Amino acid sequence: MTRIDFYHYAEDKLRFACRLAAKAFDQSRRVVVYTPDAELLGRFDRDLWSFQATRFVPHCYAGTGLAAETPVILATSGEHLAHHEVLLNLADEWPPFFASFERLLEIVATDDEDKARARARYAFYRKRGYDIQVNAIESAEKPLGR
Repeated sequence: MTRIDFYHYAEDKLRFACRLAAKAFDQSRRVVVYTPDAELLGRFDRDLWSFQATRFVPHCYAGTGLAAETPVILATSGEHLAHHEVLLNLADEWPPFFASFERLLEIVATDDEDKARARARYAFYRKRGYDIQVNAIESAEKPLGR
């Protein structure tokens, strides 16, 4: 069954998502970053290129020729995913395909609207019996574990 981690309360959700993706890469974990919002995914793509000046986190879009060998995959759907290890959700709702992943990472921003959407996702997962961990942002420095 998928293990779910919520991280709260991120001042900058995309920047924190970059930190999580980089941390997973450092730990040799493979991540799919998901949102159906192509513009948001494009902003994440740009942020991932520039959020740390001294390093690069290899990433590409799902369905491209390098996706099978790339540790961080950017996806607007559940199609053409090269792996199902860690899913980082940037969408407002739960990803319809999340149960096919070992881990699901959810980030909660500090604004009330995002908190309300996160509570709805949390309730959805809890009602279905998923193992959910709630983490303060500071705990993101710990290993992602298995």
